[in-house]
Amino acid sequence: MPQINVTIAGRSYRMACEEGQEAHVEGLAAGLDSRIEGLKGTFGEIGDQRLIVIASLIVCDELQELKSKIAKLEAKVAAPAAPTLNPEHLAHTVNAIAQRLESLADGLAAQA
Repeated sequence: MPQINVTIAGRSYRMACEEGQEAHVEGLAAGLDSRIEGLKGTFGEIGDQRLIVIASLIVCDELQELKSKIAKLEAKVAAPAAPTLNPEHLAHTVNAIAQRLESLADGLAAQA
């Protein structure tokens, strides 16, 4: 299993990851580190541990929001779609029915 080094909030961490996932894990760590640096700009130096906890809560909140959106979209896709009326198609269908009715009426009139 590959080993990588990542830096988060100025600290280096040695981590194991799946083969081929090194760049992905490094990118995740860089993203978290970037969030922490942004929080330092907002809150100042309140301690690395607190900043890491705040960043983690923000990421968890975003994840929960995305899961909720996905669930709503999945429910929408799973629900039967209401038929949509295309005005042109509807007009064409009504005209076709009218022509058929006229043809039937002409046939009946000819028999009478």
